[in-house]
Amino acid sequence: MKAYQTNAMTTDYYDITIIGGGPVGMALALILRNSGISTLLLEARGLPKQAPDPRPLALAHGSRLILQRLGVWEKLPDTTPITTIHISNRGCFGRTILTTRDAAVPALGYVVNYHDLFRTMYETLQDYQADYLAGINVTHFEISDDRGQVQFHYGKEEKKVNTKLLVFADGGRLAERIEDISYSTHDYQQWAIVANIKAKTSQSGVAYERFTPSGPIALLPSEDGFSLVWTLTPLVAKEVLALDDAKFLTLLHSHFGDRLGEFTQAGKRSGFPLSLRYATPITSRRIALIGNAAQTLHPVAGQGLNLGLRDAWGLGSEILTSITDMNEIGTPIMLSKYRQRRQIDSNAGRIFTDSLVKLFSNNHALIRNTCGLGLSALDCLPPLKQFVARRMIFGARN
Repeated sequence: MKAYQTNAMTTDYYDITIIGGGPVGMALALILRNSGISTLLLEARGLPKQAPDPRPLALAHGSRLILQRLGVWEKLPDTTPITTIHISNRGCFGRTILTTRDAAVPALGYVVNYHDLFRTMYETLQDYQADYLAGINVTHFEISDDRGQVQFHYGKEEKKVNTKLLVFADGGRLAERIEDISYSTHDYQQWAIVANIKAKTSQSGVAYERFTPSGPIALLPSEDGFSLVWTLTPLVAKEVLALDDAKFLTLLHSHFGDRLGEFTQAGKRSGFPLSLRYATPITSRRIALIGNAAQTLHPVAGQGLNLGLRDAWGLGSEILTSITDMNEIGTPIMLSKYRQRRQIDSNAGRIFTDSLVKLFSNNHALIRNTCGLGLSALDCLPPLKQFVARRMIFGARN
């Protein structure tokens, strides 16, 4: 079945219905392929098209292993390995350098373009004739002990689907309607500016995370340049987005420093607000949350999508185990196992990123100098560096 066909849905029943057809939702569908489990993905956006998109993704080596198993990784058009991460604190002594030796992996991570990943995963799904409906608007859902039901607009039609398990993999707005799931939110009062840039000095495989009082600046290696993620206060971010390229690059240089020399070229820029948002719990009756529906993190340390892919892997594994054990999908026992399986990793990822932002994004001299000393101490303790590196790459459960 192909998306955007009027006869795309020939039944009103699916074992699994996934609301949110982005990379995390598609990962779950690919995990379940060839299992005999019927799966429907519902995506509010249109189908992926070839279009410039400056959003970089830092995929950990653990995420690469997941995407390899799903048959996606080898099809990605451009992947730039990260072999070294240089972490520093602007205006303070101290730095840490993480390398592949610290984690015993061929690469700490890889930089890919969001649109490339989205399109490649969608095309892989189509190889398996997955039921993927794009451009839909979910209007209502309800849950009973033995099933869930979703009602949505698709083109000019209104459709209903019954399902054993309803999975939310979107931004979480729909999941706010679930009575026994609550969301905690913290507005960081920061925006992230993303763009592709070039510098006078080119360095292969080196990523930079530089903390400043207004937030971190990340420069990720991308082909012959860098993908920038620059965190600023909302007012300053809007002013920076309005600058011409020359002034933008000059200001970036003054914040980042001279390690790469002058910045020489900037691509399309975009900005978006940053917040921490997470659900408690991540399951309800016949419902499971994964990806951004379960948690939305600050982009520092690039943990968000990696955590979401591990959510999909964890839920997919529990679903397949239920089938193998001849148990029903979506039962309280199955959902409890998924919730327990993800609890440590999800909490650790959230606390790690939130702590980094709150510790390093401030003007308090004593705290900033203490953080700088902490970076130096980390650099001198190989066992601790290995622990931190492997946590970032594979999550709390490796």
